[in-house]
Amino acid sequence: MTSTEDPTTTPPAAGTRAAAAARGWLPCDVDELRGTFLFEHLTDDQLAWLCATGHVERHDAGWLFHEGSPAEAFYVMLDGGVALYRRVGQDDVEVSRTHQVGVYLGAWNAYLGDRLPQTYLHSARALEPSRFFVLEAHDFAKLMTEWFPMAVHLLEGVFWGTRDAQQVVGQRERLLALGSLSAGLTHELNNPAAAAVRATGTLRERVAAMRHKLALIADGPFDRATLAEVIRLQEAALERYRDTRTADAVGALETSDLEDRLTDWLDDHGLPEGWRVSPALVQAGIDEVWLDRAAERVDAGALPGTVSWIAYTIETEQLMAEIEDATVRISSLVGAARQYSQLDRAPFRPVDLHELLDSTLTMLDQVLAGVEVVRHYDPTLPPVPVYAAELNQVWTNLVENAAQAMGGSGTLTVTTRRVEDHAEIEIADTGPGIPDDVRPRIFEPFFTTKPVGQGTGLGLDISWRIVVNKHHGDLTVTSVPGDTRFVVRLPLEPAPPAAAPPALD
Repeated sequence: MTSTEDPTTTPPAAGTRAAAAARGWLPCDVDELRGTFLFEHLTDDQLAWLCATGHVERHDAGWLFHEGSPAEAFYVMLDGGVALYRRVGQDDVEVSRTHQVGVYLGAWNAYLGDRLPQTYLHSARALEPSRFFVLEAHDFAKLMTEWFPMAVHLLEGVFWGTRDAQQVVGQRERLLALGSLSAGLTHELNNPAAAAVRATGTLRERVAAMRHKLALIADGPFDRATLAEVIRLQEAALERYRDTRTADAVGALETSDLEDRLTDWLDDHGLPEGWRVSPALVQAGIDEVWLDRAAERVDAGALPGTVSWIAYTIETEQLMAEIEDATVRISSLVGAARQYSQLDRAPFRPVDLHELLDSTLTMLDQVLAGVEVVRHYDPTLPPVPVYAAELNQVWTNLVENAAQAMGGSGTLTVTTRRVEDHAEIEIADTGPGIPDDVRPRIFEPFFTTKPVGQGTGLGLDISWRIVVNKHHGDLTVTSVPGDTRFVVRLPLEPAPPAAAPPALD
């Protein structure tokens, strides 16, 4: 290299050694640098430049730097031991440790410049008195771009390409989840809507029949006193029907037996087609004793018309109840979709986690077909400040994975509890479990055990980043055959969020 910017030809500033001594830095040994795997192929001039530009530091056991603080230096360990940590909630969780000479840490991505926030991605701690070769971040960036321009271009391509691919696939993951939820919601909405349409059509027929029956009553043996008694019997039958709706269901055999007995009673009292109305009377809780009391209150000639009128009234009430149930179901599904999407809510706010979980379970009702869902909710759990819509994505990923693992049969248990200053949400399934060799990789981006085309490998990675990076919580898993548990820990009082939360990329 002949450029005046070539680091190997740029002389160190005057007084460098004096300044190093004043700061307590140690002498830099070119041969020692050459003995590390990172620097072993550098030229003598390059190694000399490193020693002239960088320096050697000795650190007692303790912290070197902390995650999130400005990345100011690039470290290469010359002897000793070091451990790396990631911040999870209020804790620093160790992710690796080593005593291998030459390992590097710190501002290793400084060559990307201001296109990326230059902060430490981990916290680092010396495990024992250790020596490090230290290069300022801007010097390391200069080294990379001027000594290895082609490598830098390749690394940039890999870095940004992977990041862009992760964003695209992450969006696809969200779209796939949205498509699955939309299909399930459409199916769930179609059922009550179709039931309401059928009930409305039948109700129209019953009302027409009642108009005809009213004409027959007007022409029949019904004086004013008898009509008043018919109305009282009608109201008593409706009240009995409403009570029956809230009571425990009667078995099919018992229902069939009662219908047969009522049909015989109606035949004996002048209603030859009693089998047509006996099912409605049975559903209203009417038996032979009730009919006997009704027969005592109206004339024998008016009894067939009275019983028919009461049966039509009950059938009409049943159809209106069916329409009400269908519309309530539609309303609850729309409400669940609104709660799930959080479109009209502030992105970060205190929410009832149970409402979020319930809305997700409702949205995934079709996915959970055949699976028993058990809820163990802690009623003392307070509202938790969270990004609600994104947490719903976490619940969706975990519940869908559990449902797929169980293959349409099993038990999904959703548990909430308060553990000191955190809320814990546990989603457990009775599937076959996660193999030991797979478990350490399940949170890796693009890692999946599903067949090609059925998974992107980003569901758990996205969930991890939402819980850990965005909410400063924790996401863990334990698994044995028949019992897999994902536990989400969220701080009850997290730090106030930034005005513009970071993108999940």
